[in-house]
Amino acid sequence: MKKTLFVILSLALLLGSATSCRKKSEDPSLRKLRVVLDWTPNTNHTGLYVAQELGYFKDANLEVEIIQPGQNSAEQIVASGNALFGISYQESVIRAQVEGIPLVSLAAIIQHNTSGFASLKSAGITRPKDFAGKRYGSSGWPSELEILKSVVKADSASFEDITVVEGVYDFFSTIGREADFEWIFWGWDGVEAQRRGIALDYIPVRDLNPVFDYYTPVLICNEKTTQADPKLVKDFMEAVAKGYQYCIQHPNEAADILIKAVPEMAANPEHIRLSMNYLKDQYQADALYWGYQRDEVWQGFVDWMFNKRLIMMGIKADKMFTNEFLPQ
Repeated sequence: MKKTLFVILSLALLLGSATSCRKKSEDPSLRKLRVVLDWTPNTNHTGLYVAQELGYFKDANLEVEIIQPGQNSAEQIVASGNALFGISYQESVIRAQVEGIPLVSLAAIIQHNTSGFASLKSAGITRPKDFAGKRYGSSGWPSELEILKSVVKADSASFEDITVVEGVYDFFSTIGREADFEWIFWGWDGVEAQRRGIALDYIPVRDLNPVFDYYTPVLICNEKTTQADPKLVKDFMEAVAKGYQYCIQHPNEAADILIKAVPEMAANPEHIRLSMNYLKDQYQADALYWGYQRDEVWQGFVDWMFNKRLIMMGIKADKMFTNEFLPQ
């Protein structure tokens, strides 16, 4: 994310407030708010749709609208107050805080990093050293290539021997054609490859260096909201936590709720169910409770980013996240 984005965010903070997204509700007992996704709806977001469908938000006296980011980022929208909550990534929160944008992570939606490098089995890529002489399909997010450089160097290979192909997003239309290996989330592209019978080699990035087991995605809020209306934040998080606990306990039913809420997903319901049955073990995994975040995960990655000069100053972990609003 370029520095100019955070200039925009800073201006947005001046133009909006943490409560500006609330509208006058037809039901005065319900508090209206919006939560913005990081991208188009997918199984990472299912807990939100479950909380909406099963009335968990309503039970908390909330009327929640789930929106997509459009041309702006979720971070911009939350910083400006046009949504009180949003889906983001640990790296984006770090960059925002370094630039003085008061975004804070309220929960780790998935407890461990479930992404990694994937290639067709026929490419013979089983370790970073095998990346040499191959084409890498890059989606262009900020620390992506620096992580790739680090894991290649750690395996005694040279990044210069890799051809980077920019602007690669659709794994199934590009792998083996435009690129030999790409970065995917196993819970989405990996399970779909299995469904299609496509044999992959997959290298989880967290297995290559513990510091890369960072949180992605996370649920964010503006610090102004946590300070001005902590009860609202707590009520929202309790409902969301119930939604994700339902996903963990009832993945197939949760998948059906997501498909109902997002009709385009009905085109491939088996994919959604496979993804949910993978994620049910990943949402909380070995954490004390859903959403729990650890200081060492935040500090480890921010220190790595600073050492690589991806950010120009360090920052303490407790500035970037809180477990305060999670039901325990």
